[in-house]
Amino acid sequence: MKKLIAGLVIGLMVTGLVQAGDMHSGMQSNMHNGLVIKKSAFSVKVTLDRLENVLKKKGITIVTRWSHDAGAKKAGIDLRPTELLLFGNPKLGSHMFTSNQTAGIDLPMKALVWQDEKGQVWLAYNDPQYIADRHGIKDRAKIVKKMTGALKKLTDKATKK
Repeated sequence: MKKLIAGLVIGLMVTGLVQAGDMHSGMQSNMHNGLVIKKSAFSVKVTLDRLENVLKKKGITIVTRWSHDAGAKKAGIDLRPTELLLFGNPKLGSHMFTSNQTAGIDLPMKALVWQDEKGQVWLAYNDPQYIADRHGIKDRAKIVKKMTGALKKLTDKATKK
């Protein structure tokens, strides 16, 4: 039963993100329900490898890398390549907690990379402004702006040739 529920949750999450990506198939970067979604020129593995490498070079902590498709396979569910990277920079994120500790549910940051049914690879992450708005954080505009700019640059390096 647990495997079935886990598979359904994973499937719903990925289906929703794939649909969001398909909605924006002609564009490089879009917002959808607080997600920034970018088309990648690389495979899922290469995209996430590139992101992980650039984050490490910037001194950003890698918390974990999770393969949703590997987990789904263990549960007997077919899932196209789908990986998640959790990462953080306490020098920025901790400021969000001092405004509202509930931001800890959304931080550290996450990047999800998946391949859709057409073979296109997408990268998505939560927009820092969306996180601030979600938690009623109104006193960290400079931090949100810095996080937003950094994520744009770092994810561009992961997705563009």
